Amino acid sequence: MTQIDYFFATLSPYCYLAGQRLEEVAAKHGATITYKPFDIVAGFARTGGTLPKDRHPSRIEYRAQELPRQAKKLGLDLNLKPAHWPTNGAPAAYAFIAAQNAGGGDLGKLAHAIFRSVWADEKDIAQDDVIRACLVEAGFEASLADSGLLEGAETYARNLEEAVESGVFGAPFYIVDDQRFWGQDRIEDIDAYLSGTL
Repeated sequence: MTQIDYFFATLSPYCYLAGQRLEEVAAKHGATITYKPFDIVAGFARTGGTLPKDRHPSRIEYRAQELPRQAKKLGLDLNLKPAHWPTNGAPAAYAFIAAQNAGGGDLGKLAHAIFRSVWADEKDIAQDDVIRACLVEAGFEASLADSGLLEGAETYARNLEEAVESGVFGAPFYIVDDQRFWGQDRIEDIDAYLSGTL
């Protein structure tokens, strides 16, 4: 069975724009997804990236046009300047890791609920009540927000190391076999690759 390693950042608008299309592609091809939330800010620092606020004005202006265009194309609500961005994305990542370890819910739905909370619902994913609501929406126990914090922190750190070692430099980033795909606009390419046409 094919495995897709999905490196994501809880605060990434591009992960939000991915929706649940990766999950649909994985289901179509009988592939499994291993979700790997990581600290993209630290990842940028180690792979030559630049934080959005520090980018050249032309890049900032392009991002301000491109994000709403992509959201409209995908039928997703998007607030370009959400009330709680940036915030601390680690607590949501730790809860996600606890949910992945516990099982019993829908991880794709949980990831999207976290992203949507930031980019459409004006919620702060550093807050326990927001994280709990996301967990429940995806079929997990709300108490997972309070469990496995040490393990979550350790896994989060390991995911960053694995990301850097694997050539990951942004999010969303997908690895299938030895093939790397960067960006929500490459999910169609993953589909084609798994179909044997790419």
